Amino acid sequence: MLMFTCLFVILCLPMLMAESPTKLSARLLDSILQDYAFRALDHRPRTGIVVDGNVPSNLNGIQVAALRLRSGSLRKRGFSFYKEFEIPAGVIEQPFVERLALVYHDLGNFSSLYSLPGYTFLAPVVGLLAYDASNLSATNLSELDIRASGEPMLVKFMDLQASNYGVSPMCVFFDLYGSVEFDNVVRGNECRATEQGHFSIVIEFTAPAPAPSAETHPLLSGDNAGRRTKRERFIIIVGSVVAGGFLVMLLAVWLRKCRRRDRIQKLEEAAQSGVPLSTTTVGTMKVSVADVTRTRPKLENDYILDTDFL
Repeated sequence: MLMFTCLFVILCLPMLMAESPTKLSARLLDSILQDYAFRALDHRPRTGIVVDGNVPSNLNGIQVAALRLRSGSLRKRGFSFYKEFEIPAGVIEQPFVERLALVYHDLGNFSSLYSLPGYTFLAPVVGLLAYDASNLSATNLSELDIRASGEPMLVKFMDLQASNYGVSPMCVFFDLYGSVEFDNVVRGNECRATEQGHFSIVIEFTAPAPAPSAETHPLLSGDNAGRRTKRERFIIIVGSVVAGGFLVMLLAVWLRKCRRRDRIQKLEEAAQSGVPLSTTTVGTMKVSVADVTRTRPKLENDYILDTDFL
């Protein structure tokens, strides 16, 4: 019974993981915000116009916007004053697309997704990510790689908190792969950037301090509830295959043990099914005797001395 219980748990573990509430991660949030930004563009697909998107109540505090540009226009002229971002000429994307969409994030109180132990944030985390804009109905798109080939992009933080700790603030950059880089603040509230990602201004804190909030945010419900990233779907599939293989192996071991137990049981039954010897009483003792007398030796039959002859 215990073996079957273990097998059931192992087999169902990937499915249970798939159905459990998924915690919001930074990369999953990028995918969700891309969807809402593209919805705003799809309603008003105008090139060169900043369009603000709407997010559900589960993501209150986050601002999202989208800007669709021709690749050649971005490279030749750039784009000034896109929210906190100033994009100079010379920004190129890889791979090349005819039109691209620049999606803007202001994470607000969700900045805790980019926690930095030992630092405190003086501004919310803002992001700029580029996507192929040829299909505005697409979801779960991979980001394009955009880089400034000449002058760097500038990120101007207007709502910067004052620092009372006597330490100089620093720019912090989070790339799409989890790396963190620090740089000096320019002109009091500006950061330089040569590639896409998320940005903020922080100061080093003498005592360990988390980012603005330590709370975790559950994945929003509704039409995005069933969405999984490619990595999560891959983990679920691999987990199911491994669990299935492990189940087959355990079943094979269990069948082998059953066959061995049955064989031993048959041998024991055969050993106990022999004919028992009958008993008789000799004096005050009971002894076993055979039902048939063994053949008498030839010596007793052929070589008995004739007493008359003697």
